[in-house]
Amino acid sequence: MPLIEDHHYLKICAQLASSLSISIAAARRKVEVAAAKEGKKDLQSRKEIAQKLLEQTIEEDKQQGDSSAASFDQLLKALKEEENFMLED
Repeated sequence: MPLIEDHHYLKICAQLASSLSISIAAARRKVEVAAAKEGKKDLQSRKEIAQKLLEQTIEEDKQQGDSSAASFDQLLKALKEEENFMLED
């Protein structure tokens, strides 16, 4: 995958990565895979696909009521009875 240095494309990928709680490289890869499935190769098509994926992610977050990052943070919180639990070596 060649490096694309378009600022707008990278910004959309960064927003997508943030909303999905993944790395920018993973978000770019997700866009590249979607573009390959549709047979699109030019930069403008990739921007449109990235924007479409970002809008879908934002819409899903609105429907769920919580963002995926907030849900993940909630899952990582320790329960009161498990706060002091330690594994012995």
